[in-house]
Amino acid sequence: MKAPGSDTTSTRQLKVARQIQKDLSEIFQTKGMNVYGGAMISVVHVRISPDLSVAHAWISVFPSQKAEEVLKQVQEQSKSIRGQLGRRVGKQLRIVPELVFFLDDSLDYAQHIDDLLKE
Repeated sequence: MKAPGSDTTSTRQLKVARQIQKDLSEIFQTKGMNVYGGAMISVVHVRISPDLSVAHAWISVFPSQKAEEVLKQVQEQSKSIRGQLGRRVGKQLRIVPELVFFLDDSLDYAQHIDDLLKE
């Protein structure tokens, strides 16, 4: 019998995803805003595959006008970011997962709904 709330995601997947989210956040924080043209990056959510080989990370970019440009930079640097992640989680994980980055636009969507409701 499965624990409540754990559809198909194992406890290990959830723990690894939380750790990767924390580590990626620290990596982006230490890289600093100057690397991404003054934009601030937050790691909103990480979902990891059942075999722990691929991590999908949703990032939020502030200001949102730079989001597409920053996402492109992050995607181009994903190998180097994965290397930095490997140095952090190398003791806990046998393989460092491939990183796939997506843009989290939930804040923009919420703002859009808010603007519509004000009209």
